[in-house]
Amino acid sequence: MSSPSWCGWCTIPGVPITLDQARAFVALAHAGTFQGAADELKKSHTSVLHAVRTIEEQTGLAVLDRRGYRTRLTPVGERVLEGCRKVLAAERDLAAACEEMRTGWEPRLGVVFDGVVPPAWVLAAAGELVRARSPTRLDVRAEFLSGVEEAFARTSADLMVTVLPPSLEGVRSFALPPLPASLLVHRSHPLASATRPASSAELAAHVVLTVRGSDPRLVMPTAALEPRSTVHLQDFATKKAALLAGLGFGWMPDALVEAELRRKTLVRVVWEGASRHRFEPRLVHRAADPLGRAARLFADALRQTGKGHTGKGQTGKGQTGKGPRDRRGSSATLPRGSPFW
Repeated sequence: MSSPSWCGWCTIPGVPITLDQARAFVALAHAGTFQGAADELKKSHTSVLHAVRTIEEQTGLAVLDRRGYRTRLTPVGERVLEGCRKVLAAERDLAAACEEMRTGWEPRLGVVFDGVVPPAWVLAAAGELVRARSPTRLDVRAEFLSGVEEAFARTSADLMVTVLPPSLEGVRSFALPPLPASLLVHRSHPLASATRPASSAELAAHVVLTVRGSDPRLVMPTAALEPRSTVHLQDFATKKAALLAGLGFGWMPDALVEAELRRKTLVRVVWEGASRHRFEPRLVHRAADPLGRAARLFADALRQTGKGHTGKGQTGKGQTGKGPRDRRGSSATLPRGSPFW
């Protein structure tokens, strides 16, 4: 990529060397002669000679040893050469970044997602940006329930994936594939060996495991229970470990416990209510902020990845609980193959 002509006269504060002078000095070191440097830069011999002399005059340093037949750099000149190369590399990086942003890539893409969403979905979407050689800096963080929207607003993120209806005004949301979840317990837990469906009172007598509490907007089948004891955990990885340790019962996305369900290490609780639920994640962005190239690619990849994973790891038919519907902002379902913007 050719550099803009005005950059040739740019100087760094405190460093009396222009970019044109730096180019001349680097070319001289590479070619070994003033004429060779002039040919390399497609400039006159005189202009290269003048550029190097000006470096010595402006810095007060002798960068060339002219005593021999062939012009050589002094030790001081070697250090100046190193600095000139770094400056020119920085100029190239800046020019490339400007060109990339002119073609629609954002400098940064912030994404906040609910931990109920399989990390594999998010990582697959991030992988699409890598494969596209996107220069956009990706900032991805996981939160839970209301913490997702709080982080979205606090960090000025571009996208959020939430299982709760957004309460922010002026946002657009699009449905992602549903996430089936099950009410689980370890196979050694008393609830796993019950010979009949447990009543609500019997279920409430055991410890319930939750991730940072719950939210009434989830409309979970167990929402009306008043458990004897509740353990609040940091994330689903910790909750899974607690279930495997037999500490209690709790809801888990099926995608995060596929192996345990297959081996029957974790089993679904049989009780008078529903043992299955369906989270309905939505992809949200601010309607007033046009999405850039990276955001559109990430969103489309997330939707396609989720669609490809829908139904995996499930046993049995159907779910008996549905997630909440949006009540604020606009809501839509992406048509097949359509981009998200």
